[in-house]
Amino acid sequence: MTTALGQQPWEPALSVRQVLTLERVLAGQPEVVAGAHRLDRPVRWVHVAEAADVGVMLTGGEMVLTTGVLLAGDEDKQGEYVRSLHRAEASAVVLGLGRAFPAPPDGMRRAAERCGLPMVVLHRPFPFAELTEEVQSRLLRRKFAAVSLSEAVRTELTGLITAGAPVQRLLDEVARHGGCPVVVTNLAHRVLATAGERAAVDDVLRDWERIARQAGAGSADGWIRAELSCRGERWGRLVLCGYRGERAAGRLLADRAAEALVLHRMLGGDGAHTQGPGGSWHSWEEQSARNLLTDLVSGAVPARQLLPRARAAGLPVNRRVFVPLVVRGGDAVLLDRVLRLLGLPGVAADLGDDRVTVLLSLAPDQDARALTAHLAARLRSEPDASRAVVAAADARAAWDDVPAGLREARHVADAVAGSAPGLDLPPVVRLRDIHLRGLVRLLRDDPRVQSFAERELDGLLGGPDEDLLAVLRTYLATGRNKSRTAQLHHVSRPALYRRLEAIQGRLGVDLDDFEQAASVHIALLAHDAQQG
Repeated sequence: MTTALGQQPWEPALSVRQVLTLERVLAGQPEVVAGAHRLDRPVRWVHVAEAADVGVMLTGGEMVLTTGVLLAGDEDKQGEYVRSLHRAEASAVVLGLGRAFPAPPDGMRRAAERCGLPMVVLHRPFPFAELTEEVQSRLLRRKFAAVSLSEAVRTELTGLITAGAPVQRLLDEVARHGGCPVVVTNLAHRVLATAGERAAVDDVLRDWERIARQAGAGSADGWIRAELSCRGERWGRLVLCGYRGERAAGRLLADRAAEALVLHRMLGGDGAHTQGPGGSWHSWEEQSARNLLTDLVSGAVPARQLLPRARAAGLPVNRRVFVPLVVRGGDAVLLDRVLRLLGLPGVAADLGDDRVTVLLSLAPDQDARALTAHLAARLRSEPDASRAVVAAADARAAWDDVPAGLREARHVADAVAGSAPGLDLPPVVRLRDIHLRGLVRLLRDDPRVQSFAERELDGLLGGPDEDLLAVLRTYLATGRNKSRTAQLHHVSRPALYRRLEAIQGRLGVDLDDFEQAASVHIALLAHDAQQG
């Protein structure tokens, strides 16, 4: 890829302004007489030329030095000379005053101002060779430093990839080299990953949409981006946010980082098995959602500090109602697809233990319960999620209440995890639906509860007939309904009676006695909660 000036995007350059501040140039008393607003144009090379048609010999980015000896006395030729430099995309023209032009020529100055070409005059005699030598040596030193940086970064990142390092480690190294936050986005500016000092990253994300648009338009100082693509199709961008070094070095760093990320994904790092058609990498968005939801659930980071990350990840947060969900029996990719199909804004991530955590963001006038029920029904219509269980907490109107809501939904999901097969559950399970099971789940780690469970179930735990415990679980979960229990275990009623008698004999209880049955039921719930 090349720029309009023909150089590589990372090729080092000095700006016209920087050249004018060099000690040797200052000795010539430079004065900008035109194009003062274009002094940040890059100088790729310095070219000494007196020919009137010098423009045809340029490739762009040159600072042209001349005494104008062949232009004196002809304003038309002077104007055409400047226009030819402009057409050749020269960065500036420097005129040494002397015999040909004792003062800045108005014809050249007016033409340069109209073209927007910086024009500089030197009031004192100045050996052009010294300026050429100074600028060229500086450019060569920069180019050598750029090549060294390029190889160092490429070697380091490639080493991390071959060592199996996660993509976050690569981004952390890029942020360290750049001394600034690094953000990876999709093409819609949705943030997929970040790296860098946490406070600096949060400052960037706080107003991400506006800043991202400015960076895309090239109007944000120190923001350097590189495109990410796979199999010829762009899928995202890597952005160095507020890079303070030389822009050429920043472009090089961004390009090397982008190459490393693409290579990492092509080699199958960080869940590349979820790569979709056309290079749409679901795992980036999954990782972004997983990090956000993990921090919300854990409470390690105050919810308010996570607002910029949530907003940058594409979750609407202003004047919204939040519905925390936990789904068992589905995966994050499927949940995300269902959310998109239903047009429900939200994030979903697999946080382990066969649980997918989901956070919906709804408008205040939307019916949260109806939409949650619709989501559950649509999810179960998928072949891979026909037995999914959707646990929900009540909708939260304040963002600060979201972490507690997510933990409540997880608690509900855990409470129903050990339910007996065939037990009827509502389409969306909530805290009031889990009753005693939920309380026991909360107390499962209490040593007194553990001791009680082992004491009550001692006759069945570790015994040779493991299926007796399953029969007891179903019998109690169905309200001691013998017909239903026999049906669920595919046995005749006489066979079930024999098993119930065996259970009562081993436990030394009468399951027809309500209090004794309730005690055994609580012990079994505690045992299942501990095992889960």
